[in-house]
Formats: sequence, structure tokens, C-alpha cells
Amino acid sequence: MILYAAAIFLGAFLLFQLEPILAKLIHPWFGGSAAIWTVCLVFFQTGLVAGYMYVHWLATRLRPRAQSLAHLTLLGLSLLSLPVIPAPAWKPEGAEQPALRIAGLLAATAGLPYFVLATTSPLMQHWRWRRNGPQAPYRLYAVANLASLCALLAYPFLIEPHIPAGRQAQLWSWAYAAYVLLAAVAAVRGGRAPVPPTAAGTGGHWPERWAWVALAALPSLLLVASTNFLTENIASVPFLWLAPLSLYLLSFVLCFGWDRCYVPGLYFRLQPLALIAAAYFLWEPRLIAHHRAAIAVYSACLFLCAMFAHGELARRKPAPCRLTSFYIWVALGGALGGLFVAVAAPLMFSGPFELPLALAGTGGALAVAAFRRSRSMAALAAAVTLFLGLTAARYVRSFRNDAQVAVRNFYGSLRVIEFASTRAGERIRMLVHGTVDHGRQFSSPALRRLPTTYYGPESGIGLVLGRLPSPARIGVIGLGTGTLATYARPADYIRFYELNPEVSRLARERFSFLADCPARVDVTAGDGRLSLEREAPQQFDVLAVDAFSAGSIPVHLLSREAFAIYFRHLRHDGVLALNITSAGLELAPVVARAADAFAVHGVLVRHPGSPEQETCFSSWALLARDASRLSDRVPAGAAAPLRTHPRVRLWTDDYSNLLAVLK
Repeated sequence: MILYAAAIFLGAFLLFQLEPILAKLIHPWFGGSAAIWTVCLVFFQTGLVAGYMYVHWLATRLRPRAQSLAHLTLLGLSLLSLPVIPAPAWKPEGAEQPALRIAGLLAATAGLPYFVLATTSPLMQHWRWRRNGPQAPYRLYAVANLASLCALLAYPFLIEPHIPAGRQAQLWSWAYAAYVLLAAVAAVRGGRAPVPPTAAGTGGHWPERWAWVALAALPSLLLVASTNFLTENIASVPFLWLAPLSLYLLSFVLCFGWDRCYVPGLYFRLQPLALIAAAYFLWEPRLIAHHRAAIAVYSACLFLCAMFAHGELARRKPAPCRLTSFYIWVALGGALGGLFVAVAAPLMFSGPFELPLALAGTGGALAVAAFRRSRSMAALAAAVTLFLGLTAARYVRSFRNDAQVAVRNFYGSLRVIEFASTRAGERIRMLVHGTVDHGRQFSSPALRRLPTTYYGPESGIGLVLGRLPSPARIGVIGLGTGTLATYARPADYIRFYELNPEVSRLARERFSFLADCPARVDVTAGDGRLSLEREAPQQFDVLAVDAFSAGSIPVHLLSREAFAIYFRHLRHDGVLALNITSAGLELAPVVARAADAFAVHGVLVRHPGSPEQETCFSSWALLARDASRLSDRVPAGAAAPLRTHPRVRLWTDDYSNLLAVLK
């Protein structure tokens, strides 16, 4: 028991550590998009299905000794993939669709080790059942999910803040080698185990299989959909993804580890209340502004729904002779839930509609399950499902009606909306991603050239560009609506770098900042940092870094390597301006460390904004090799010195620590 439990715990821990390690290593290559995590999640869920199918094949087709030899061979071959460090050849070369490239990178870098890790839990459970006869090994599944939960919590709090990403990959590779040794011992012992009187089964009738798939798919779908919804609409809360995933794993631990933790009557009564509360936040979108309440409601809803679905799965688990088949269908359901959100939803929907659909689907599953218990409970669940369906329809209609344009791709959903300005008689058009404002423009011809949002004349970038001698070369990472083009004059040149092709299209079709600009304007497709890395020095007088992901500048744009690229493209007397506005992170000390590392001068300009001018609060860090360039362009009293903090080290592509900069 100790051998199998140890192998399962170490294997599950390493399996769950692999995703954040690889995602962190490739983040700078793919623009720091949150969608990278979704692609990784789907890839690893699909790999889990493949691993479980391999285990079922071993259990049903091979004798014990052949199982042992086959798995020992696979363990040895997987060592050839070490260390799990992505090759630079996988870097994207332009603005091509990154999802398939990321999947190929993951398969080439860690596909075989991950496949081996994915086999651990069902294979060890199967071998233990063979050695111990009728004893049910399902509690070892709780051990696997407990290890996954430990890995999930350890990474952001213990590993990421203290160990560089490259070193993480190396340490992971050594730990994997230790796991291979442990799994090899288990394989040898498994090959000596007798064959029980009952052979491994095929997995039951189709209705039973589809029930397993549905019960696994619904919480997976709700997990990814609610996490995406919260991180897009409550972008100011770092580590927001941690709570839903932790609760999801905890439900597996409780339901498969202790049978008494799942009390059907209790969850049949609590779940409708949770579903209605979650749906009400969609019915009244203004409630999302109450961040703590929204996080609490959606987390509670996910946990109760996961406890219901996983509790029903645990109640329906078959005899151990059919264990391997059971896990295939469970893994397939989990993968289908993630695939729907990551792949199907962006192709099918123009907005984040999978969350209301997931709520309605969960209500339907509750109604079906309640029908077997009592007609009154089934009637209540059916009424709740009807309300959830109406909520989904209303949410979709409201989302579309409020938007002039709504589009969605790998990088998320974008909307162009129009509303009355605080300036009397004026209307404003805005480009928005979730709750992140990517730029606004007055509709009237007399005001449409005014810079708004983070770029007003008194903002940090406004002070720099407003006092810039002409002719000037200006570079901007992050297009948005193209607001900064309002500062360019006929003799100037301005070059934007934009990762999301839909942003570029909407900026040209729905806003006129680029068309009205008297200067020459170029828009380069692709990640700004990677584009600059490939280009010859541009000799910019000003380079503005204004890319946003999840409510703040992406981490890979604040590393030492990124600053080296910026300064290579600046004139000696040029100014680097970084938009570090964030409600959840204090990024000024990070920039201050970089300024010290490159021996440049820096100031911080914070501006409260003006509703009348449609400008908002902004924080801009301004860096220059020549201190006079800052003093000439920033009036006395408008700026504060950039200050370091003892907790904040210099960030690199290998190291960053969000915990140290939480507000």
C-alpha cells in the first residue's frame, strides 16, 4: 500500500507541476496571453485520457509479466525526453494561430513523461487490486487528487517566488527520474501479482458510461468557464484562478477518500440555491462590481456542483475489475469540458456564453438525478433549470444588444460599445475585453481627436509625447484603439505592435484615431517583444509599453531581457514609458529594479484622471539614460522618484514573483 500510494502521490504531484512550469517558460514566446493556460490545460487533459486508455489496454490485453515489461520499457524511453526545457525553435515567427504551435511544443518537450505520469493512478490502483483481491483501491484516487492539490498550492507560494523557471524544469527532471525508479519497483512487483478470478471488464453498459462522462464533464466545464469569466471580469485580483481549481480538486479528494463526505440529500437542496445565486449575477451584470461577493458565489457554486457530480461518480463507481474502464470515461468527460471552453466556444460564440450554458447543463443534470429520489425534488430542479435557461438566453441577448460589435478568438472576447459621456451631449465609443478598457473615443468630429483613458495630456505618456520635438519616431507595444496616434504630427513616424489581429481590425474599422493621424503610421502584427527582438534597432525617441493582459502589463514585458530589447531600440536620449496601471499589483518597484540594473534614471507619474475628459487613473513609469530628458518633459511636482522595495528582486524571464508586488 505504501509503495503504490507513494508512487501515486509523487506522480500526481509532478504531473500537476509540469503545466505551470512549461507555461511559465513559454509565456514570453506567446505574448503572455491567459489563453496559454487554457491550451495547456486542454493538452494535459487530453494526455490524461490517452494515458488511461493505455492502462486499460495493459489491464485487459496483457498478462501481468507482459504488463510489467511493457511499462518498464515505457519508463525507460521517457527518460530520453529529459530535461523538459522547450527548444527555442518553437518560438512563433509572426501572428499565426498559436494554439496548435503550443500543443506541438508541449508534445515534443514533455509529451512522453506526461503520458507516463498520467498512467500512474489507474495503473497502481489496478496492480494493488490484483495483489489484494476484493479490497477496493479507489481511495488511492483521493491520494492522487490530494497530491495535485498540494502541487497547485505549492507552485505560486513556495516554488515560483524562490526558484527560477529554468531551474524548476531541471529539478522537475531529477524528481521525475526518482519517480521512474519508484514506478519501476512497483512495475516489477505488479508483474509478480496473481491474476484475480474476475478478469478486467469492459466498462458496463452505454447508459452507465455516458453517465460517467456527463458527471465528469459538467464540473470540468463549469471550472474552466467560471475561471475564465471571473478572470476577465474581475481582472484586478491576482491568483484568482487558484480558488476554483483548488475547490475542484478538493471535491475529488472528499468524494473518493471518504464516502460520508457526500450526503446526497444535502447537496440536492443546496445546489439549486447556488445555481440561482450564480445565475443572478448574470441576470444583473452590475453585481459583478462587488468582487468579493462574485468570487464567493461562483466559488461556492463550483464547489457544490463539483461535490454533487463527483459524489455521484463515487457512488456509481464499478467493481475494481472495471476500474481502468471507469477512469477512461471520467477522464474523457473532464477533457470534453475543457475542450468545449478552449476550442469549441471561441469558434461557436462571440462572447463568454459557455458559463450560463454550463449552469443550465448542471441544473439539467440535477433534475435528472433528482427524478430518481422524489418527484417534488425533480420538479424543483426542473424549475431551476428553466430559470437558468432563461438566464442564459437573456445574458446572450444583452451581451449582443449592448455591443455594436462582439468578436472572439484565441486571446479572448472583444466588444465595441457606445454610451453617453459625462460631458453633456456627447457619446463615447469604447473597446473592452471583459472589464479591461482598451480605449475610448468621442463620437463627435470636434472631440474625436482628444486622447482619453490612460493617455490624457496630464498622464505620464501625455507629458512625454506632448513635449516631444518634431520630427520624432515613436514606438508603441499594444495598439488598443490607437489613441496615442493623436499625439503624432505630420513629420513624425509612429509604429504600433499588436498581438491580437481582431484588435487591429476593430481599431481601423470602429475608431478613427489611426485614420485621423497626420503622421505615417505602421501596425506590426505579432507580439511586440518578439517583433522588436527580430528587428534592427528602430532608434525610437519614445517607446511606450502599453500591452495589457488580465488587468495589468504582462510579466514577460517587465523582465531584464525585455528591458534590454527596449533600450536597444531607443535613441541614446530616448524615453521608455511603461503603463503599469493595475488595481491589484504595485509594479513600480519592479521597474525600479530594472532601472538600477541598466543604470538609467526613472520617475513615476500617477494621474487621477478626469471624468469630464474621459480620462482615468493611470500610472506610468518613465525611464531615460539622460535625466534631463525626463526633467525637460515632466513638470516639477508631477512625478515621484521610482523606489525599489527589499522584497522585490530583479525580474527575468526565469524569475518573477507576483506575491511580492500584491497591493
